[in-house]
Amino acid sequence: MNTHIDTDETRIESYIDSLSTGTSKLLSSIEREALRDEVPIIRKGSQCLLEFLIKSHKPDRILEVGTAVGFSALLMWESSGKKAKITTIENYEKRIPVARANFDRAGAGEDITLIEGDAMEVLKTLDGPYPFIFMDAAKAQYINFLPGVTRLLTSGGILVTDNVLQDGDVLCSRYGVTRRDRTIHSRMREYLHELTHNDLFTTSIVNVGDGMALTLKK
Repeated sequence: MNTHIDTDETRIESYIDSLSTGTSKLLSSIEREALRDEVPIIRKGSQCLLEFLIKSHKPDRILEVGTAVGFSALLMWESSGKKAKITTIENYEKRIPVARANFDRAGAGEDITLIEGDAMEVLKTLDGPYPFIFMDAAKAQYINFLPGVTRLLTSGGILVTDNVLQDGDVLCSRYGVTRRDRTIHSRMREYLHELTHNDLFTTSIVNVGDGMALTLKK
């Protein structure tokens, strides 16, 4: 491993993060609480890119797959000027009441709808189209979620997928990752291949945070 390159990349990421003007007081508080409770949320660089995309594209409806404690849903809601209607899906029971409480803290209860359940099943019940979809859920399931997400995404709409580089593991061969991570590894590579080789999509993989895939549905 080239430690010099790794060090430089870390320094660059830290420098870029230092340029961020930060989030609202509420979001900063939710982020600190999430880190304290070891709940993963999107990284600083990914936050900035997601905010930029929402402000530039101004979607009126947003679908999120993977709520966690509600941080990213609230970030998108605030970035929309608190105007977007957001539907978010979460299956982990312990995080659902925390997310609902955070939505109430923000006064976003009427604009953000949290649906409990397995995203594979929930996606089948939703009516589109959504001009913007953010996916930040179980990485091994991205490839399985894709048909449902594609159905719901409007033509010309954007799908943003977080954590696609898996801290660099996606670059390794199958035998370069631990046995327990091989399923996630192979499915992520399959997912990225589908996004970049399916004629229905135009996709750019961005090395920000833990990697984000920006996909336009033609």
